[in-house]
Amino acid sequence: MTSLNNIHLNTLSRQNVHDRLKTIDPASLKVLLDQQAVTLVDVREPSEHAGEKIPSSILVPLSKFDPNRIPFGGNKDGNKTVVLYCRTGNRSAQAAQKLFAAGIDEVTHLEGGLSAWVQAGFPTEVNRRAPISLMRQVQIVAGSLVVTGTLLGAFVSPWFLLLSGFVGAGLVFAGITNTCALGMLLAKLPYNQRV
Repeated sequence: MTSLNNIHLNTLSRQNVHDRLKTIDPASLKVLLDQQAVTLVDVREPSEHAGEKIPSSILVPLSKFDPNRIPFGGNKDGNKTVVLYCRTGNRSAQAAQKLFAAGIDEVTHLEGGLSAWVQAGFPTEVNRRAPISLMRQVQIVAGSLVVTGTLLGAFVSPWFLLLSGFVGAGLVFAGITNTCALGMLLAKLPYNQRV
């Protein structure tokens, strides 16, 4: 494995970086979990992890992702495979890029994320008292802002329609870039942190 002091990672081609990102399907992951041969790392936010998670997974949220917090069996040459997962596989791929930048040569993530795990019929731990998911929180806040802007624009001043347009533009940007500023902001609220 590459040491953290070796900086040649920046010169690797983008294709080579993608070759180092390995995927594992839910059935194969289940077998490895049953054999206790894998360390499963959830890179979603604390409220998401508290609401539903794959049993025995540990939380290292992408918003505060630190490669040094990933348990590689005490060092990067540990004998357990580390597998990252999120809801769909996008954030775990982003976390993998951070591990590559820190000098990890190969990273595995769950193909399709928690959604694929659930669809395959494998068990999850569900906490009904956990905060609602960040996605639902974003939908509620964005929808409320659009409705408010539309109503105020219709009954008070047409200038309030700019609020609806701004929120719509933000949602389009979030979809194109796969980053959601509103979601990141909501994740920092106290009720989403105490889980």
